[in-house]
Amino acid sequence: MNKPKIVLAYSGGLDTSIILKWLQTERGYDVVAFTADLGQGDEVEEARVKALNTGAVSAHALDLREEFVRDYVYPMFRTGALYEGYYLLGTSIARPLIAKKMVEIAQQEGAVAVSHGATGKGNDQVRFELSAYALQPDIITVAPWREWAFQGRADLEAFAHEHGIPVPTTKKDPWSTDANLLHISYEGGILEDPWAEPPAHMFKLTVDPQQAPDQPEYVEVEFERGNAVALNGERLSPADLLAKANQIAGAHGVGRLDLVENRFVGMKSRGVYETPGGTLLYHARRAVESVTLDREVLHQRDQLSPKYAELVYNGFWFAPEREALQVYFDAVAQAVTGTARLKLYKGSATVVGRKAPVSLYDKDLVSFEAGGDYNQHDAEAFIKLNALRLRVKARAEAKAAQNPEPAQV
Repeated sequence: MNKPKIVLAYSGGLDTSIILKWLQTERGYDVVAFTADLGQGDEVEEARVKALNTGAVSAHALDLREEFVRDYVYPMFRTGALYEGYYLLGTSIARPLIAKKMVEIAQQEGAVAVSHGATGKGNDQVRFELSAYALQPDIITVAPWREWAFQGRADLEAFAHEHGIPVPTTKKDPWSTDANLLHISYEGGILEDPWAEPPAHMFKLTVDPQQAPDQPEYVEVEFERGNAVALNGERLSPADLLAKANQIAGAHGVGRLDLVENRFVGMKSRGVYETPGGTLLYHARRAVESVTLDREVLHQRDQLSPKYAELVYNGFWFAPEREALQVYFDAVAQAVTGTARLKLYKGSATVVGRKAPVSLYDKDLVSFEAGGDYNQHDAEAFIKLNALRLRVKARAEAKAAQNPEPAQV
């Protein structure tokens, strides 16, 4: 009798290798491994081979770099989204794509379930499973960290030894990482103390700002209809552009973030992030928007961006409210065509120039010199009309103070 199949999001690390074997031995599944290449490099193929060696009946390794940046990162960038004012959502935005491919592979393989290595305390379990249910409502999801009886690392290592899964003899880096083209995240271990400074050797995408070049570097970013299309005059695909932006900004220590954030499940967590290219593109986009977007449109967009960021962070990428908001943001972004020039220096990305073929910046209008079609005398009536309600309130308060009501007996 054939065993039921399950698709496992497989990283190749110890935890997902144990999960693979646990799904076989404890739950009776034939495991189909799936590794998404979102920019991790050689470890993707290594993970595919390791999955087969660990007992997977088949293993998929898909190059999703262009799809990831084009269909997920860029649409999110067009909204100006930051979670809690800082986080560029590098981990959050990858999860719906991974879940989408898991469901597609499950359909191809005839699998009845999907599984992941997210813990029962984090956000990723929510993101994976909300996305899977939105795409295939009757899919079964198996979350081993919420179900198995293992009490700690010793139990996991014992299980690994029992089933011939290699276990590192030492743990060089006492924290967990998640990497893709947009960022690397670090959490857990010694980072769980929010007062402890991250170790200097931890960072991979960015040099220590103190060790960055002593000379600044200037970079120009071109946008067309809200999307970055060229760096320093070189047109690149979305994935190649983000990869190059990472190299340029990372060399100057740009894009480090140390954040205590509010998880959807109800607790605070500390995460440390490297997002060099994303940080560069975020500031460049804001610069082009400053000369291309109408004031009220820009302000309205910025009021809605935090809600969009919250939806992405909480795992609602495939929810109708996120999709509806996306239509609005994409319409706004149609006007964002132009070029920004930034100066990168020892951890900072400073906008030093912006231009656009259709620019709302009118030098003649704002100049201190005479010119333009603005009549300065109009400002007097403008100010008095806007001050009217303030003056009415002040007069009413003054009148009340002069004629206080008698005290109630």
